[in-house]
Amino acid sequence: MNPGMLTYPEIGGQADALAAAWEQLKRQKEWVSRYIGNPSFDEVVFIGSGSSYYQALVMASTFRLWLGRSASAHPSSEIFLFRDQAVAKGRNILLVGVSRSGESTEVLLALDSVKELANWTACGITCYDDSGLARRAECLVSPLGKEKSTVMTKSFSSMTYMMQAAIAMAAGSRYIGEMEAVLSLDRTVVERADAFAEQIAAHNEFHKTVYLGMGAYFGLAQEVCLKLKEMAYVWTESYGTLEFRHGPKSIVEPGTLVCLLVSENARAYELKVAEEMKAYGAFVLLVTAQKGEDTAFADAVFEVGGETLSDEARAVLYLPVLQYLGFRFALRKGVDPDHPRNLTQVVKI
Repeated sequence: MNPGMLTYPEIGGQADALAAAWEQLKRQKEWVSRYIGNPSFDEVVFIGSGSSYYQALVMASTFRLWLGRSASAHPSSEIFLFRDQAVAKGRNILLVGVSRSGESTEVLLALDSVKELANWTACGITCYDDSGLARRAECLVSPLGKEKSTVMTKSFSSMTYMMQAAIAMAAGSRYIGEMEAVLSLDRTVVERADAFAEQIAAHNEFHKTVYLGMGAYFGLAQEVCLKLKEMAYVWTESYGTLEFRHGPKSIVEPGTLVCLLVSENARAYELKVAEEMKAYGAFVLLVTAQKGEDTAFADAVFEVGGETLSDEARAVLYLPVLQYLGFRFALRKGVDPDHPRNLTQVVKI
Protein backbone atom coordinates (compact mmCIF):
# COMPACT_ATOMS: atom_id res chain seq x y z
CA MET A 1 0.00 0.00 0.00
CA ASN A 2 1.21 3.51 -0.78
CA PRO A 3 1.74 5.74 2.26
CA GLY A 4 -1.15 8.14 2.70
CA MET A 5 -3.48 6.44 0.23
CA LEU A 6 -6.32 6.60 2.76
CA THR A 7 -5.67 9.98 4.37
CA TYR A 8 -5.01 11.97 1.20
CA PRO A 9 -8.43 11.50 -0.47
CA GLU A 10 -10.15 12.03 2.88
CA ILE A 11 -8.58 15.46 3.28
CA GLY A 12 -9.49 16.20 -0.33
CA GLY A 13 -13.06 14.99 0.16
CA GLN A 14 -14.12 17.41 2.85
CA ALA A 15 -15.98 19.82 0.56
CA ASP A 16 -18.34 16.99 -0.37
CA ALA A 17 -18.59 15.99 3.29
CA LEU A 18 -19.60 19.52 4.30
CA ALA A 19 -22.21 19.69 1.55
CA ALA A 20 -23.66 16.33 2.60
CA ALA A 21 -23.77 17.45 6.25
CA TRP A 22 -25.70 20.57 5.24
CA GLU A 23 -28.28 18.54 3.32
CA GLN A 24 -28.61 16.06 6.17
CA LEU A 25 -29.12 18.87 8.67
CA LYS A 26 -32.07 20.12 6.64
CA ARG A 27 -33.66 16.71 7.26
CA GLN A 28 -32.94 16.96 10.99
CA LYS A 29 -34.41 20.39 11.74
CA GLU A 30 -36.49 18.95 14.57
CA TRP A 31 -33.24 17.93 16.27
CA VAL A 32 -32.19 21.58 16.21
CA SER A 33 -35.39 22.84 17.85
CA ARG A 34 -35.44 19.99 20.39
CA TYR A 35 -31.86 20.43 21.53
CA ILE A 36 -29.57 23.23 20.36
CA GLY A 37 -32.38 25.72 19.79
CA ASN A 38 -34.24 24.84 23.00
CA PRO A 39 -33.97 27.79 25.45
CA SER A 40 -35.06 25.68 28.45
CA PHE A 41 -31.50 24.47 29.03
CA ASP A 42 -29.44 26.56 31.43
CA GLU A 43 -26.19 25.34 29.92
CA VAL A 44 -25.11 23.29 26.93
CA VAL A 45 -22.07 21.11 27.62
CA PHE A 46 -20.16 19.82 24.60
CA ILE A 47 -17.87 16.85 25.28
CA GLY A 48 -15.41 14.81 23.26
CA SER A 49 -12.04 13.10 23.48
CA GLY A 50 -8.93 14.06 21.50
CA SER A 51 -9.90 15.74 18.25
CA SER A 52 -13.55 15.54 19.24
CA TYR A 53 -12.82 17.62 22.34
CA TYR A 54 -11.18 20.26 20.14
CA GLN A 55 -14.34 20.26 18.02
CA ALA A 56 -16.33 20.73 21.21
CA LEU A 57 -14.31 23.86 22.00
CA VAL A 58 -15.18 25.38 18.61
CA MET A 59 -18.82 24.39 18.97
CA ALA A 60 -19.16 25.89 22.45
CA SER A 61 -17.49 29.13 21.39
CA THR A 62 -19.84 29.44 18.41
CA PHE A 63 -22.89 28.64 20.53
CA ARG A 64 -22.07 31.29 23.12
CA LEU A 65 -21.58 34.03 20.54
CA TRP A 66 -24.34 33.27 18.06
CA LEU A 67 -27.05 32.37 20.59
CA GLY A 68 -25.92 34.42 23.58
CA ARG A 69 -26.44 31.50 25.92
CA SER A 70 -24.20 29.62 28.31
CA ALA A 71 -22.11 26.76 26.89
CA SER A 72 -18.91 24.98 27.83
CA ALA A 73 -16.64 22.26 26.47
CA HIS A 74 -14.94 19.49 28.45
CA PRO A 75 -13.04 16.30 27.79
CA SER A 76 -15.52 13.42 28.09
CA SER A 77 -13.65 11.98 31.08
CA GLU A 78 -14.29 15.12 33.12
CA ILE A 79 -18.03 14.47 33.01
CA PHE A 80 -18.02 10.88 34.23
CA LEU A 81 -15.13 11.31 36.68
CA PHE A 82 -15.31 14.97 37.78
CA ARG A 83 -18.83 16.04 36.80
CA ASP A 84 -19.52 18.23 39.83
CA GLN A 85 -16.22 20.05 39.40
CA ALA A 86 -16.91 20.66 35.72
CA VAL A 87 -20.60 21.62 35.82
CA ALA A 88 -22.45 23.36 38.66
CA LYS A 89 -25.18 21.31 40.32
CA GLY A 90 -28.86 22.14 40.10
CA ARG A 91 -28.91 23.46 36.56
CA ASN A 92 -30.83 22.11 33.57
CA ILE A 93 -28.07 20.72 31.34
CA LEU A 94 -27.95 19.61 27.73
CA LEU A 95 -25.01 17.23 27.21
CA VAL A 96 -23.79 16.99 23.61
CA GLY A 97 -21.53 14.01 22.92
CA VAL A 98 -19.10 14.46 20.01
CA SER A 99 -17.53 11.33 18.51
CA ARG A 100 -16.59 10.39 14.94
CA SER A 101 -17.13 6.67 15.52
CA GLY A 102 -19.75 7.03 18.21
CA GLU A 103 -17.86 4.28 20.06
CA SER A 104 -15.30 6.20 22.14
CA THR A 105 -15.50 4.64 25.60
CA GLU A 106 -15.14 7.94 27.43
CA VAL A 107 -18.03 9.58 25.58
CA LEU A 108 -20.27 6.59 26.21
CA LEU A 109 -19.34 6.47 29.90
CA ALA A 110 -20.13 10.17 30.20
CA LEU A 111 -23.59 9.73 28.69
CA ASP A 112 -24.25 6.67 30.84
CA SER A 113 -23.20 8.56 33.97
CA VAL A 114 -25.98 11.16 33.60
CA LYS A 115 -28.82 9.09 32.17
CA GLU A 116 -30.56 8.74 35.56
CA LEU A 117 -30.16 12.43 36.45
CA ALA A 118 -33.41 14.33 36.04
CA ASN A 119 -31.80 17.64 35.10
CA TRP A 120 -29.53 16.21 32.36
CA THR A 121 -30.58 15.60 28.74
CA ALA A 122 -28.24 13.99 26.22
CA CYS A 123 -27.84 14.26 22.46
CA GLY A 124 -24.88 13.95 20.13
CA ILE A 125 -23.15 14.21 16.78
CA THR A 126 -21.32 11.40 15.00
CA CYS A 127 -20.61 9.91 11.59
CA TYR A 128 -22.28 6.55 12.30
CA ASP A 129 -26.02 6.25 12.83
CA ASP A 130 -25.70 2.70 14.19
CA SER A 131 -23.09 3.53 16.84
CA GLY A 132 -23.24 3.24 20.61
CA LEU A 133 -23.61 7.01 20.85
CA ALA A 134 -26.53 7.03 18.40
CA ARG A 135 -28.21 4.22 20.35
CA ARG A 136 -27.93 6.19 23.59
CA ALA A 137 -29.00 9.60 22.33
CA GLU A 138 -30.55 11.29 19.31
CA CYS A 139 -27.67 12.40 17.08
CA LEU A 140 -26.84 14.57 14.14
CA VAL A 141 -25.08 12.36 11.61
CA SER A 142 -22.46 13.53 9.11
CA PRO A 143 -23.10 11.05 6.27
CA LEU A 144 -19.79 11.50 4.43
CA GLY A 145 -17.67 12.02 7.51
CA LYS A 146 -16.78 8.34 7.80
CA GLU A 147 -13.06 7.65 7.40
CA LYS A 148 -10.83 4.63 6.89
CA SER A 149 -7.70 6.35 8.16
CA THR A 150 -6.90 6.69 11.85
CA VAL A 151 -6.42 10.45 11.78
CA MET A 152 -9.51 12.67 11.76
CA THR A 153 -9.64 15.09 8.82
CA LYS A 154 -12.90 15.37 6.86
CA SER A 155 -14.83 13.99 9.83
CA PHE A 156 -13.56 16.86 11.98
CA SER A 157 -14.41 19.45 9.35
CA SER A 158 -17.85 18.06 8.51
CA MET A 159 -18.97 17.50 12.11
CA THR A 160 -17.75 20.94 13.19
CA TYR A 161 -19.50 22.52 10.23
CA MET A 162 -22.69 20.56 10.83
CA MET A 163 -22.95 21.60 14.48
CA GLN A 164 -22.19 25.22 13.62
CA ALA A 165 -24.89 25.07 10.94
CA ALA A 166 -27.31 23.72 13.54
CA ILE A 167 -26.44 26.64 15.81
CA ALA A 168 -26.94 28.96 12.83
CA MET A 169 -30.42 27.54 12.24
CA ALA A 170 -31.27 28.29 15.85
CA ALA A 171 -29.74 31.77 15.64
CA GLY A 172 -31.40 33.04 12.46
CA SER A 173 -30.94 34.01 8.83
CA ARG A 174 -27.66 35.95 9.12
CA TYR A 175 -25.70 32.95 10.28
CA ILE A 176 -27.47 30.56 7.92
CA GLY A 177 -26.26 32.76 5.08
CA GLU A 178 -22.72 32.61 6.46
CA MET A 179 -22.75 28.83 6.57
CA GLU A 180 -24.00 28.70 2.98
CA ALA A 181 -21.16 31.03 1.99
CA VAL A 182 -18.65 28.68 3.59
CA LEU A 183 -19.92 25.86 1.37
CA SER A 184 -19.29 27.98 -1.71
CA LEU A 185 -15.70 28.71 -0.61
CA ASP A 186 -14.57 25.35 0.75
CA ARG A 187 -13.93 23.42 -2.45
CA THR A 188 -11.57 26.05 -3.85
CA VAL A 189 -9.77 26.32 -0.50
CA VAL A 190 -9.20 22.55 -0.43
CA GLU A 191 -7.91 22.54 -4.01
CA ARG A 192 -5.40 25.34 -3.35
CA ALA A 193 -4.30 24.05 0.03
CA ASP A 194 -2.46 20.92 -1.09
CA ALA A 195 0.03 22.61 -3.43
CA PHE A 196 0.66 25.36 -0.88
CA ALA A 197 1.38 22.86 1.92
CA GLU A 198 3.55 20.75 -0.38
CA GLN A 199 5.76 23.74 -1.13
CA ILE A 200 6.19 24.57 2.56
CA ALA A 201 7.14 20.99 3.40
CA ALA A 202 9.44 20.51 0.40
CA HIS A 203 11.55 23.60 0.97
CA ASN A 204 11.74 23.89 4.76
CA GLU A 205 12.88 21.82 7.69
CA PHE A 206 11.78 22.77 11.19
CA HIS A 207 12.82 21.32 14.52
CA LYS A 208 10.07 23.08 16.46
CA THR A 209 6.49 23.90 15.49
CA VAL A 210 3.98 26.09 17.32
CA TYR A 211 0.34 26.73 16.40
CA LEU A 212 -1.42 29.83 17.72
CA GLY A 213 -5.10 30.78 17.75
CA MET A 214 -7.71 32.63 19.80
CA GLY A 215 -11.47 32.46 20.22
CA ALA A 216 -12.93 29.66 18.11
CA TYR A 217 -9.48 29.25 16.55
CA PHE A 218 -7.92 28.12 19.83
CA GLY A 219 -9.58 24.72 19.45
CA LEU A 220 -8.47 24.63 15.82
CA ALA A 221 -4.87 25.40 16.82
CA GLN A 222 -4.95 22.45 19.20
CA GLU A 223 -6.40 20.22 16.49
CA VAL A 224 -3.86 21.03 13.77
CA CYS A 225 -1.09 20.69 16.35
CA LEU A 226 -2.37 17.17 16.99
CA LYS A 227 -2.50 16.44 13.26
CA LEU A 228 1.22 17.09 12.87
CA LYS A 229 2.01 14.93 15.91
CA GLU A 230 -0.18 12.07 14.75
CA MET A 231 0.83 11.98 11.11
CA ALA A 232 4.50 13.00 11.19
CA TYR A 233 5.59 12.25 14.80
CA VAL A 234 6.77 15.85 15.18
CA TRP A 235 6.73 17.35 18.65
CA THR A 236 4.65 20.50 18.44
CA GLU A 237 2.69 22.75 20.78
CA SER A 238 -0.35 25.02 20.61
CA TYR A 239 -1.22 28.13 22.60
CA GLY A 240 -3.59 31.03 22.76
CA THR A 241 -1.91 33.66 20.59
CA LEU A 242 -1.30 36.38 23.16
CA GLU A 243 -0.68 33.81 25.92
CA PHE A 244 2.31 32.52 23.96
CA ARG A 245 4.16 35.73 24.81
CA HIS A 246 3.96 34.98 28.54
CA GLY A 247 6.86 32.58 28.82
CA PRO A 248 6.50 29.98 26.05
CA LYS A 249 8.00 32.30 23.42
CA SER A 250 11.39 31.53 24.97
CA ILE A 251 11.53 28.40 22.79
CA VAL A 252 11.46 30.40 19.53
CA GLU A 253 14.67 30.46 17.52
CA PRO A 254 15.72 29.89 13.91
CA GLY A 255 14.29 26.56 12.78
CA THR A 256 10.98 27.19 14.53
CA LEU A 257 7.74 27.24 12.55
CA VAL A 258 5.14 29.53 14.09
CA CYS A 259 1.76 29.07 12.43
CA LEU A 260 -0.89 31.64 13.35
CA LEU A 261 -4.58 31.18 12.64
CA VAL A 262 -5.49 34.84 12.21
CA SER A 263 -8.90 36.05 13.33
CA GLU A 264 -10.43 39.26 12.06
CA ASN A 265 -11.69 40.08 15.55
CA ALA A 266 -8.18 40.32 17.03
CA ARG A 267 -6.15 40.64 13.82
CA ALA A 268 -4.01 43.64 14.81
CA TYR A 269 -3.00 42.14 18.16
CA GLU A 270 -2.31 38.70 16.71
CA LEU A 271 -0.14 40.01 13.88
CA LYS A 272 1.96 41.93 16.40
CA VAL A 273 2.71 38.62 18.09
CA ALA A 274 3.62 37.05 14.76
CA GLU A 275 5.95 39.93 13.91
CA GLU A 276 7.65 39.50 17.26
CA MET A 277 8.21 35.79 16.58
CA LYS A 278 9.62 36.65 13.16
CA ALA A 279 12.14 38.96 14.85
CA TYR A 280 13.24 36.06 17.04
CA GLY A 281 14.08 34.03 13.94
CA ALA A 282 10.90 31.99 13.45
CA PHE A 283 9.48 31.06 10.06
CA VAL A 284 6.00 32.62 10.25
CA LEU A 285 3.06 31.04 8.43
CA LEU A 286 -0.24 32.92 8.52
CA VAL A 287 -3.61 31.39 7.68
CA THR A 288 -6.00 34.27 7.25
CA ALA A 289 -9.13 35.50 5.51
CA GLN A 290 -7.13 37.93 3.41
CA LYS A 291 -3.62 39.17 2.80
CA GLY A 292 -2.76 42.82 3.32
CA GLU A 293 0.07 45.20 3.98
CA ASP A 294 -0.07 44.03 7.59
CA THR A 295 0.83 40.45 6.58
CA ALA A 296 3.72 41.34 4.25
CA PHE A 297 6.33 40.48 6.92
CA ALA A 298 5.32 36.80 7.02
CA ASP A 299 7.30 34.05 5.30
CA ALA A 300 4.12 32.44 3.94
CA VAL A 301 0.45 33.43 3.88
CA PHE A 302 -2.51 31.24 2.94
CA GLU A 303 -5.78 33.06 2.21
CA VAL A 304 -9.11 31.33 2.77
CA GLY A 305 -11.39 34.21 1.75
CA GLY A 306 -14.68 35.02 3.42
CA GLU A 307 -13.36 38.15 5.10
CA THR A 308 -16.90 39.49 5.58
CA LEU A 309 -17.95 36.35 7.46
CA SER A 310 -17.65 35.90 11.20
CA ASP A 311 -14.51 34.21 12.48
CA GLU A 312 -16.61 31.30 13.71
CA ALA A 313 -18.24 30.62 10.34
CA ARG A 314 -14.84 30.65 8.61
CA ALA A 315 -13.35 28.13 11.06
CA VAL A 316 -13.46 24.99 8.89
CA LEU A 317 -11.82 26.86 6.01
CA TYR A 318 -8.61 27.04 8.07
CA LEU A 319 -8.29 23.29 8.37
CA PRO A 320 -7.40 21.90 4.90
CA VAL A 321 -4.04 23.61 4.46
CA LEU A 322 -2.87 22.59 7.93
CA GLN A 323 -4.14 19.03 7.55
CA TYR A 324 -2.22 18.82 4.28
CA LEU A 325 0.84 20.29 6.00
CA GLY A 326 0.88 17.44 8.52
CA PHE A 327 0.38 14.98 5.67
CA ARG A 328 3.22 16.42 3.57
CA PHE A 329 5.67 16.51 6.46
CA ALA A 330 4.83 12.86 7.19
CA LEU A 331 5.62 11.83 3.61
CA ARG A 332 8.83 13.83 3.67
CA LYS A 333 9.93 11.91 6.77
CA GLY A 334 9.01 8.59 5.19
CA VAL A 335 6.16 8.05 7.67
CA ASP A 336 2.79 6.59 6.64
CA PRO A 337 0.08 9.00 7.85
CA ASP A 338 -2.57 6.30 7.38
CA HIS A 339 -1.22 4.19 10.22
CA PRO A 340 0.24 6.33 13.03
CA ARG A 341 2.17 4.31 15.58
CA ASN A 342 0.50 3.59 18.92
CA LEU A 343 -2.89 4.83 17.66
CA THR A 344 -6.23 3.28 16.78
CA GLN A 345 -9.25 4.87 15.15
CA VAL A 346 -11.42 4.23 18.21
CA VAL A 347 -10.01 4.64 21.72
CA LYS A 348 -11.52 2.24 24.23
CA ILE A 349 -10.86 1.75 27.92
